[in-house]
Amino acid sequence: MELPAALIQFGGSLVAILIVVGIAYRLKLGPERRLDSEESARIAATEAVDGFDAIDISLDAEGRAALLRDASGCILLLRQHGTHFAGRVLTSAADARIDNDVLVIDTAERRYGAARLHVADASAWKQAIEAIE
Repeated sequence: MELPAALIQFGGSLVAILIVVGIAYRLKLGPERRLDSEESARIAATEAVDGFDAIDISLDAEGRAALLRDASGCILLLRQHGTHFAGRVLTSAADARIDNDVLVIDTAERRYGAARLHVADASAWKQAIEAIE
């Protein structure tokens, strides 16, 4: 029994699609993750900085970033980096300003760059970042 050419082409295309899906899954490609709750921010924080235990969390309105503070006063900035979140513990070199109700934080790290956060308590976070020694 001979298979029609269209059926062989369909089967080959299906196999190719499944291979591409498998590669994307292995590379953890896919839709952007969002920080939609304090719990998701805590998980992302511990992925970025092992043992970071936040007591104060402020989430970006769009879920693309967050600010977290631990008991010792360290402030961790999380921001989206592809499908993951990159985090930096802010130092005294960090700069914060408010631009049209948006908190803009420059970490002073060229590779990390600046982050823009739509947070409700922007002025309080700006003051806390400016107070870092």
